[in-house]
Amino acid sequence: MYILECDHVMDMPFNDPEAPIPLKYGDIFKQTEEEYARWNFDVANTEVLLRHFEEAEAECKSILDQPYEDAKTGKRIVMAHPAYDQCIKASHIFNLLDARGVISVTERQAYIGRVRTLAKQCADAFVQTRAGGHVEEATQ
Repeated sequence: MYILECDHVMDMPFNDPEAPIPLKYGDIFKQTEEEYARWNFDVANTEVLLRHFEEAEAECKSILDQPYEDAKTGKRIVMAHPAYDQCIKASHIFNLLDARGVISVTERQAYIGRVRTLAKQCADAFVQTRAGGHVEEATQ
């Protein structure tokens, strides 16, 4: 084990510093970080982002509103993970909009509440899954 001493995230080891080709985080991700920073903070169309937030929120709710029983198989399938993906997407888009200053101080709390509501609904759905602790009926 080694002690990590660096002043910048781009200088962090990406693999073992003793490897034949030691790599730093920046060797792998610097270009990607620069591209996304430019897109996120300068180029992304905020009207499109606002629409994508609405779409991700609606899709999350739609997924959670589906019956647990799969019409094709009759199997009980709670779609907590696909819904959570949409929740995370909405959260990420909110963060982009917030960083760009598109959302006012008063709107900010409402958006946070909307994302929080989605996250809670996803968590409630997850506890209805086997992995979340739900005990399936013996006949299933």
